[in-house]
Amino acid sequence: MITAQQALERLKEGNAFYFNNQLATIEIGEQERRELVKEQKPFAIILGCSDSRVPAELVFNQGVGDLFVIRVAGNIVAPSQIGSIEFAAATFGTQLVVVMGHSHCGAVSATLNELRQPSEQRSPNLHSIVSRISPAVATLLEAGTAENEEALLSMAVKTNIRASVENLLHGSEILENLVSEKKLHVVGAEYCLETGVVTFFDQ
Repeated sequence: MITAQQALERLKEGNAFYFNNQLATIEIGEQERRELVKEQKPFAIILGCSDSRVPAELVFNQGVGDLFVIRVAGNIVAPSQIGSIEFAAATFGTQLVVVMGHSHCGAVSATLNELRQPSEQRSPNLHSIVSRISPAVATLLEAGTAENEEALLSMAVKTNIRASVENLLHGSEILENLVSEKKLHVVGAEYCLETGVVTFFDQ
C-alpha cells in the first residue's frame, strides 16, 4: 500500500489531468475484473458531497478500485461515515482520507438559510444534515465579517470542510489511534466547480 504522501501526490496529479481536460481512458478487461472480485486496494478514502457535479473518480482521474468513496450531502461526518472510513482504513490499510467539499455547496447554503430563518417544514432527515453543518458555520453569521453572500458561502464551505476533518480526527478512537501511529492522514480539500481544481488544506 502506498503512503499517505504518495497517495496525495497521485490525487494531485490526477486532478491536474482532469482540469487540463486530459482524462485517461480507463479500460477494464476480464482479467482486471477477476482481480477486483478477489480484493480491492483503494489508495485513498474520499469523503465527499453527494453533489452530482463532483464525482471523485473523474475529478482525480482514477479508475475502478482506486478510491473508496463515501458521498453525503455537505460532506458531513456522522456515525455511518465514520464507520465506513474505519472499515476502509482497517481492512485495506489505506493511509489517506480526504474530506472534499466544493464551491457553491447547496447543503451549506441551505444551512445558512435555516440559521437565518428556521423552517418548520423541513423534513427531519434533511434537518439531520443541516444540524451537523450548523455549529461550524453559525459563528460566521454571528461575526458578520463576510463582505457579501457569495463571500459568506465561500467561507462557510471551507469552515465546514475543516470541521468535518476535526470530527474525523477526534470522533473515533480507531481513527485517532491510526493517526497517532502515523498510519493514517486526514486532510481537507475544496473542489472548485468553475475551474475543476482541487485545493488541499493543511497538508
